Amino acid sequence: MANVRKQGAPRRHAWAISLACSLACAGAPAAAQTFPERPIHLIVPSAPGGPTDVPARLLSQFLPDKLGQPAVVENRAGAGGAIGARFVAGATPDGYTLLVGNTSVFAVWPSVSPSAGYDPAKSFAPIAKLTESYQILVVPAASPFRTVREFIDYAKKNPGKLNVAHTGTGGLPHMTVELLKARAGIDVVGVPYKSGGESVTAVLAAQVDATIEGITILLPHIRAGKLRALAVTSRERTPLAPDLPTMIEAGVPDYEVATFNGIAAPAGTPAEIVARLNKAVNEGMQAPEIQERLTRLGAVAKVNSPAEFAAFIAAEHAKWSALARSANIKVD
Repeated sequence: MANVRKQGAPRRHAWAISLACSLACAGAPAAAQTFPERPIHLIVPSAPGGPTDVPARLLSQFLPDKLGQPAVVENRAGAGGAIGARFVAGATPDGYTLLVGNTSVFAVWPSVSPSAGYDPAKSFAPIAKLTESYQILVVPAASPFRTVREFIDYAKKNPGKLNVAHTGTGGLPHMTVELLKARAGIDVVGVPYKSGGESVTAVLAAQVDATIEGITILLPHIRAGKLRALAVTSRERTPLAPDLPTMIEAGVPDYEVATFNGIAAPAGTPAEIVARLNKAVNEGMQAPEIQERLTRLGAVAKVNSPAEFAAFIAAEHAKWSALARSANIKVD
């Protein structure tokens, strides 16, 4: 009899495990069907009022109508966005804690910082790209350079003589300068400033020769004739500045830099929940009033699937990682 009990115990144990797994598997679709049942938290890994905070605030306005639950914005700034990103990566994958991140968080920072603490391809379940914008290469209004070709030709003949402002090692503006150096085969000196505003002020005062910054901060100065725009970093001309040539058109091969914002859940979030969130986000971002507000901010809304956003993140991360390795850029 003792032998019978010993043989039966493992069977009962295996049956219990099987039952538990069945119940867990059955619970996931049920949870997805009733999602959401409580408020959704939108984690922004930067300070309030910034270019990544704005799309999160827009989401918080229309997601309650789409999902029937409040969407609460929480700012968790620090470490180049890594603090907020790590928080979401470690959250329960149930769709209630989401990351609203930008190019730096999803692609650049983990490319340059070994201590970022997350992998953009493995730590998240991408939901949708929210917005896309671009940068512009500008010089002072009195600069002798009127085209990108003139800028590059001078830089090639005078290596190390041109200064280009950016916002610090490992940030997107710095990496756009490094990408220009790599794609155009030139040697220019990067000059770090604390913010994009300070970089632009330095160009306005002709303290540096150029900068590559976001459309929103530059367009007013360009339109006022205080800065001269040479090219935009989009692959194709942007409706935000249709008369401006792209860097590729201006002769810099394969030069494209997108400044994007997107939303993602922790890895392991059920596909049904990701699909529900994607549908709600895309519908809300297509609303005319939302698109109009984004245009005023120098951005355009993007409609895309989770798979498309995942592929985009992977490509961006690969591009910036390759550049960081080749230029030996590392931030601890």
